[in-house]
Amino acid sequence: MSEKTSQLHEAQAIMSEIYERLNVSEDIRSRLHQPRRIHQAGLPVRMDNGSLKVFPAWRVQYDDTRGPAKGGIRFHPDVCEDEVATLSFWMTLKCAVVDLPFGGAKGGVQVDPKTLSRLELERLSRSYIRAFYDVIGPDRDIPAPDVNTNEKVMGWMADEYAEIARRQLPAIITGKPLGMGGSAGRIAATGRGALNVLDAWVERKDKKPEELTVAVQGFGNAGYNFARLAKEAGYKIVAISDSQGGIYLKEGLEPMPIWEHKNETRKLSGMVYCDDTVCNVDSVETISTDDLLGLEVDVLVLAALENAITDKNAKKVKAKIILEIANGPVTPAADALLQERGIVVIPDVLANAGGVIVSYLEWVQNRTGDYLSEEVINERLAARIENAAKNCFQCAHREDVSLRVSAYMQGMERLAKAMESRGTQHYFEGDVLT
Repeated sequence: MSEKTSQLHEAQAIMSEIYERLNVSEDIRSRLHQPRRIHQAGLPVRMDNGSLKVFPAWRVQYDDTRGPAKGGIRFHPDVCEDEVATLSFWMTLKCAVVDLPFGGAKGGVQVDPKTLSRLELERLSRSYIRAFYDVIGPDRDIPAPDVNTNEKVMGWMADEYAEIARRQLPAIITGKPLGMGGSAGRIAATGRGALNVLDAWVERKDKKPEELTVAVQGFGNAGYNFARLAKEAGYKIVAISDSQGGIYLKEGLEPMPIWEHKNETRKLSGMVYCDDTVCNVDSVETISTDDLLGLEVDVLVLAALENAITDKNAKKVKAKIILEIANGPVTPAADALLQERGIVVIPDVLANAGGVIVSYLEWVQNRTGDYLSEEVINERLAARIENAAKNCFQCAHREDVSLRVSAYMQGMERLAKAMESRGTQHYFEGDVLT
């Protein structure tokens, strides 16, 4: 990989402030300047028509100081090495923020999965494992689902790994189907964890869910489960959008039937419910994703992809709180503009950590053979992420910094301690062995 490329450079821009606030040594700054390992491969896949296509793919292991690397695999036509490296950097911090014994990694395949048949998708998934088999493992690097991958894809990958290894190793991958050693509660974990964090912030501000309106950009697995659970908790979901567009209803939307209808028709239209009764479809306003970002709501949830809010559209945001469920949905330039306007941004490295927390619990269950109920999983998720959130909020107040800076300080402090334990220049310059 060349000297820091654009996305990674932008993601690391905040680190100078974090390093100075924590007085981090030059050794540690150097170690976190770039990924520890970058693996690239071309994945050959025999298509249904007999032709052969080769898809570019990556696995980046940013840091494994605190434990085996951990991170999802995304299938997307715009995936590139720079993006995967950036995502692995965020994963390193995220695992440290919520105090998991993991480092950070990420994987990606440059492909539009919507153009593949189910058999082609299976071949691609298995090809990924064949390419990276030697660099992943339960004690080395544990993949998981990400954008455009799900439990079915993870199941194929886990099965391929077992075929090559000639033994069952369920802890190699998390986010698997329940029948293959997956964990209860894993599918909804990212959305549920984000709601836990939002609840903690709302409680801190002496507000009640019933008082707040919410708009959700991104209606995939994480966005849907957040919206569904938030509606059940009392929040009013007034707008939802996906890559095709969005819908708005002042009286409130019911996420579950919208999700079901979307999966049937591939559109956010038709069956729209509010207040437990069927609303007139004509009363639902069709809006663009850009329109949704400018709605006057209390909470704007970003659950799509990176760079949803930039310095070009940040001024139109009217929400009081932004909840980052996607990775990197607010650019650094936009973050500064939002902070100037007093808009609270609950950062991704905290807000979307629910998925990796339950992935950790799945990994532990796979290694012990002791499987937990969904109720216990949800309790443990809530306890860990709420504790991390409250510590982050307290630090932000104490240090008079943004929640993003506070979260990064929380993660960086743990990373620095782990790295310092291995020795730094200051230690080796000493004359006395201690």
